[in-house]
Amino acid sequence: MRKNKIINRELSWLSFNERVLQEAESPNVPLLERLRFVGIFSSNRDEFFRVRVATLRRMVTFQKQSDEQFDFNASMVLDQVEEKIKKLQKRFDKAYFNILEDLEKEQIFIVNENQINEQQGIFVKKYFREKVRLEIFPISVNPEKDFPLLQDASIYLAIRFLDKKDKEFKYWLIEVPSSLPRFLVLPTDGSKTEIMFLDDVIRFNFDEIFQIYDHKNLESYTIKFTRDAELDIDNDVSQSFLMAVELSLEKRKAAEPLRFIYDADMPKDFLNFIVEQMDISKRGHLYAGLRYHNFKDFMKFPTVGKPNLWYNFPPQLPHPDFEKSRGLMNKIKEKDILLYFPYHSFDYFLDLLREAAIDPLVSHIRITIYRLANDSHVIKSLINAVRNGKFVTVVIELRARFDEASNIKWANKLIEEGIRVIPGVNGLKVHTKLCLITRRENGKKIYYSAIGTGNFHEKTARIYTDFLLLTANQILNKEARELFSFFEKNYMAPKPNKLLVAPFNLRFRIVSLINREIRFAKSGVKAEIMMKMNNLVDPEIVMKLYQASQSGVKIKLIIRGICALVANVEEQSENIEVISIVDKFLEHGRVFIFENGGSPDVYLGSSDMMARNLDFRVELLAPLLDQNISNQVLDIMNMQWNDNQKARIISEDQSNKFREPKDDTIIRSQDDIYDYYEKFAQQQKNEI
Repeated sequence: MRKNKIINRELSWLSFNERVLQEAESPNVPLLERLRFVGIFSSNRDEFFRVRVATLRRMVTFQKQSDEQFDFNASMVLDQVEEKIKKLQKRFDKAYFNILEDLEKEQIFIVNENQINEQQGIFVKKYFREKVRLEIFPISVNPEKDFPLLQDASIYLAIRFLDKKDKEFKYWLIEVPSSLPRFLVLPTDGSKTEIMFLDDVIRFNFDEIFQIYDHKNLESYTIKFTRDAELDIDNDVSQSFLMAVELSLEKRKAAEPLRFIYDADMPKDFLNFIVEQMDISKRGHLYAGLRYHNFKDFMKFPTVGKPNLWYNFPPQLPHPDFEKSRGLMNKIKEKDILLYFPYHSFDYFLDLLREAAIDPLVSHIRITIYRLANDSHVIKSLINAVRNGKFVTVVIELRARFDEASNIKWANKLIEEGIRVIPGVNGLKVHTKLCLITRRENGKKIYYSAIGTGNFHEKTARIYTDFLLLTANQILNKEARELFSFFEKNYMAPKPNKLLVAPFNLRFRIVSLINREIRFAKSGVKAEIMMKMNNLVDPEIVMKLYQASQSGVKIKLIIRGICALVANVEEQSENIEVISIVDKFLEHGRVFIFENGGSPDVYLGSSDMMARNLDFRVELLAPLLDQNISNQVLDIMNMQWNDNQKARIISEDQSNKFREPKDDTIIRSQDDIYDYYEKFAQQQKNEI
């Protein structure tokens, strides 16, 4: 048997981002969607530096400990990571310039401040004065003073000019305001579309910004740097948890620089001056980039051009169980209902909250929050509920990475409204997606729950594929109530039976379910496992799947992101296949299916198979007890498994080869799932 059984998670993650880049490179993807994938790739890469590269560099500092604890050489992996990043950067640059060429064929041009005509110049100056001017705050860079503390991941224009008065160079920084759209569509004669970066809008108005100076030889170049995003939470018992997270966020602003990106055309003496002033020449890594940075903004590129340049998203489908229904809870009480976003609308969940807020029989709403939309209707519904006399409890995870500040804001807002806020659990991140409604019916407490695979976030529900189970099953819901009791009183550990809850029984139950399939295989009974998740990293689960494969269990894995498991290796994993689907929607659902001798057990919920999820987070997987719903999920998973258009084969060489059709049958699962639900809705409508 092979000794090296695990793929390094950082290298696997880079392979995932390469799959995103493949979409940007593909001529089969609509042109402006390719530009959107450029943005997704860039955003992913920024987060990778802030989190994973930062972790690797800390591990290099403690090399011996990392070798012993994590069974790999952090320094060696860091070298491999940086080599892979360089290769991807070359492909990224090529993809971007190819897209620009193809845009020009469609008469769509990205122009700079030196390429606009007189009328466009008047328009740009008017836009600057009305929208941009008050957002501009030039920062002087003086060698005799401390360098200003800059915002992580923001982009800045580094500016210098010669002051004719004192004949000295003046140095300035201007942050490109993220509060404004990054792109400005310019007026044209209608034969073409011209778009300008906000950076260049600012450049075009330098004379106005620096009008008090008599200057010449003004030049500007874009710079950006990335900091370590790790939060250092102080365990001072005199502080509230809310305060501790707030203080840690302040520390993050001055965290160690990890990456400094600059315009490759920047003169060396100017670059050296900035680097020396920032004191990052030794501590941070320097990367020469293009004229523009923060390509993540391409995810919000203006909707221009012909309709075929974008994906044509069909309308969201009505759920037949809620059509002509008086009250969602009455319908949920009749039977379990499964929503699948974005094929169904997230409005159904919002309607459930609104109904609970005005229903006189509802006494309490409890919900876990990890990430929220900026203008969250979930929050508005909860506030409305408390104003209508309901008791509302919100468990809001303050340490949701990069959403800490937003969640602190929401927590304070909810407290002001009289809502009971539980700011997470000490030592555990609350990642479960759970809402529990308590209703008094005939003198008894009846619970209704929503158990999901994704956040209660109406914006991401339009682009992430996520399941949401709505159930009035009192066995499941009473166990869910126990979980909220744990949130309220951490010493009251839940003892779930049907639900799989981390860190209490989820790991044990997953291992037990795999062991059951091993026993079936050894006794000659058909044994299969299918798992869909974002990441598979946990060593114990990986080794258990290897054991299952060696015992004859057929294993199908659909992994969007990191996969540490090596598939299709003789005497190790020859019965395991792994694919990854990257398409117009982000595959986000977590589903676990165990054949169980012909009566499949199907679970869905919030957890990936990572140590952090299984041991250091509160996660929840729920069984699908309604056979019709279970069959729906089995159908969907089979469609995804048979995808031969957007599925990549995940192998040890990380080559991301597309799965090729075995015949002329084209299976693009995201389109097929829409057709499946459309037919299902029509069939149910006909039966009604």
